[in-house]
Amino acid sequence: MKWSFIKADEKKPVYLICNADESEPGTFKDRYIIHQDPHQLLEGMLISCWALNVHTAYIYIRGEFPEGAKILERAIEEARKRNFLGKNMLGTGFDVEIYIHRGAGAYICGEETGLIESLEGKRAYPRIKPPYFPAVLGLYMCPTIVNNVETLCHVKHIIAMGGAEMRRIGRPNNTGTRIVCVSGDVVRPGYFEIEVGGMTMGQLINDLAGGPNPGRKIKAVIPGGSSAKVLRAGDRFKLKDREVSLEDIPMDFDSLAAAGSMAGSGE
Repeated sequence: MKWSFIKADEKKPVYLICNADESEPGTFKDRYIIHQDPHQLLEGMLISCWALNVHTAYIYIRGEFPEGAKILERAIEEARKRNFLGKNMLGTGFDVEIYIHRGAGAYICGEETGLIESLEGKRAYPRIKPPYFPAVLGLYMCPTIVNNVETLCHVKHIIAMGGAEMRRIGRPNNTGTRIVCVSGDVVRPGYFEIEVGGMTMGQLINDLAGGPNPGRKIKAVIPGGSSAKVLRAGDRFKLKDREVSLEDIPMDFDSLAAAGSMAGSGE
């Protein structure tokens, strides 16, 4: 949907920014992708650049991720040596460069306009929307798309599978997969890729994360980062067609919103 707002304007370049700030406490999915498979991210970004006619892209990575920045720099050089980026990429006549920009650890840089301000060398302060809607007035007042690491990694898989096939995964209006991070007093904290809406909160915590540590019990869950509403065990939550317990809430965007919280960053 963000991409659809880009209007071709030969007088202004279009920029792509990968938001790898990941400053939400308890969220670490993007960091693991960068550490374990940086070329998946680069491939997704390069496909996105081709689709949006972007010749300059940035990865804005959190300052506390120095090893991630080094890994990405190495991956960019490896891709350049194989002509996957740079001048005349793979003989197509298309030029594209990806640059790493390290942030300084400000939580607000997770917000896309605050990130853009920081990338321009200014104080990371969110812009008023409208008129500063990034797809219209973004980096250097040019059309700009800001997507996070996980989203850009999805691009290559959507292209490989096809949009229709990807929509078969998940639930109506909540399609595909997403990565969720489980931390706290559970047996197996970690990150898990799940079909959107394919399991409940209880299945995620008990089956994938091993349930609460011995002697502990679930009192509450923050499903979308620290800015999301806390969902308490013992409460009842009214979804579209029924009332459920915390553990029976499906892990999809609409169900979590109906329960009064949000999917957010998947923490």
